[in-house]
Amino acid sequence: MANSSGALERVGSRKEQYEEAESLKPEIPETDLEDGPRQSSAGTQEQQLEGSEGERGLAEKQARQDVEFVDWNGPNDLENPFNWSRSYKWTLTLTTCFISILTGLPAGAYSAGNNDMSREFHISQSGFPHLAWATASWNMGAALMPLIFVPLTENTGRMPGYFASYILFLIWLIPSATAPNFATLVVTRFFGGGASSVSINLVGGSITDIWKGEKDRSVPMSIFGMTSVIGIALGPFIGGAINSGLNWRWIYWVQLIVDAGLLPVFWFILRETRGDVILARRAKKLRKQGRTNAYAKSELNKGSVIEELKISFKRPTKMLLTEFVVISFTLWVSFAWGILFLFQSSIPLVFSSLYGFGMFPTMLVQLALSIGAVIATIVNPFADRLYLKSAKRNKDAPGRPIPEARLYFAVPGSLIFTVGLFWYGWSSYSSLPWIVPALGIGCVGFGIYEIYMAVVNYLSDAYEKYTASALSAASLGRNTFGAFLPLAAPALYDNLGFNWASSLLGFIGLVLSFAPVILLIKGPTIRQRSPFMSESTYDEGEAESRQNSSASRRSTPRRQSSGQVR
Repeated sequence: MANSSGALERVGSRKEQYEEAESLKPEIPETDLEDGPRQSSAGTQEQQLEGSEGERGLAEKQARQDVEFVDWNGPNDLENPFNWSRSYKWTLTLTTCFISILTGLPAGAYSAGNNDMSREFHISQSGFPHLAWATASWNMGAALMPLIFVPLTENTGRMPGYFASYILFLIWLIPSATAPNFATLVVTRFFGGGASSVSINLVGGSITDIWKGEKDRSVPMSIFGMTSVIGIALGPFIGGAINSGLNWRWIYWVQLIVDAGLLPVFWFILRETRGDVILARRAKKLRKQGRTNAYAKSELNKGSVIEELKISFKRPTKMLLTEFVVISFTLWVSFAWGILFLFQSSIPLVFSSLYGFGMFPTMLVQLALSIGAVIATIVNPFADRLYLKSAKRNKDAPGRPIPEARLYFAVPGSLIFTVGLFWYGWSSYSSLPWIVPALGIGCVGFGIYEIYMAVVNYLSDAYEKYTASALSAASLGRNTFGAFLPLAAPALYDNLGFNWASSLLGFIGLVLSFAPVILLIKGPTIRQRSPFMSESTYDEGEAESRQNSSASRRSTPRRQSSGQVR
């Protein structure tokens, strides 16, 4: 039955209602409360207990009354995010990507104030980069906070998550700007990094909520991947520009003023994109109007917050310890991400020593990382095109792209990353123009982007139902490397010298570059042997349902569900 408020489906007997409830379970694979692949058709006792919460809530409601399920009002329902105008979709996409840049800037901008902070807080940088502990705390907050808070947005929607995390991000800029001592700065940046990461983690979900299909999502997701990298890479340049004329505290004050001033603009532009949340609000409105039996299916088939949080920690940890692909790809992307932060120490050290560059000129050189990422963004849609064409060659699952096709550009991208490290190292001579090592830095930026996108895309395709957990594992490792690898920079470059220090990093990058090569050669065999991969693949019906739902499975690492009802 359809009306202006939405389509309502009448479910008759209790038996039919229960069967309808059972049929809904595949719609929420990423929030099913299993710890891993089923050991048998019945599953383990733990898995059954974990999955019982949502089933019990649905069964109890249906045992009491007939339920009218709220659905979209036909295929052209204008409230369905897939049906929004293309111009608004692009406006929303670019706005959320801009938020990703803004909230990522403080991660790198902090280092621009090192000289001032060292004098004010009487902290010596000789022998060990003590000021880098504030960078470590930022990244550890970014690693841990999304595991706790992103699952909470599954029921509340994207917009409350955006604005709660963004406002908390703004709030934590204040004590950072007024910190009376370095310990305060370390603590406040932990929470600021956490709020920033939660906000960034929601962007990919919004993109997949509104763009239907891999082809339409290709360019928006490429742009989002770019903003994830350049938000951090631009930080030293922005911070250096501010610090060149003002005290280091103004690095935070300027960001606070600009970011807070944009908050009303974001409030005006953004709206909820999660289809299941939109339908749940529609159902709630109908209940207030007297339709007490009206429910969105996602309202009745969800687990408890405690169980969601439990799985958001437990499953990624298990995958990180047992899955070859997750382990190798986490090491691969984590090393690249660590280099992104290590360069915040390395570049000022190299260019001040060899070319006599001051703080701001060295920060200007770091723009090479962003330029490399932008070039990679332009190239990425061609990689997506090859991926989509691979569906014609897929004999195991005809019509579906081959997951390993995600790695076609990743192999040369990873090699460019490695070449960039060697180039940067062996062009670090004062007799060579400064642009020569800067070009090597640009290659590193190109490679970081390609590695990041390859890991996100391949884990999403290979693990499907367990995408969120696989990406959470990679994100945990990525931010942990970003936290602690920069601490080794001074010792590395002082003991080995500019040339061999970067060469050591290049050799490590070269070894890790074999990860995508192994997957290209042995990918199908590895997927068959992996208990997670073999159990997590959607069948044709589920895949179609996923494609037509507004829930996300492509983000930086976080938990997302597919609870929308079509």
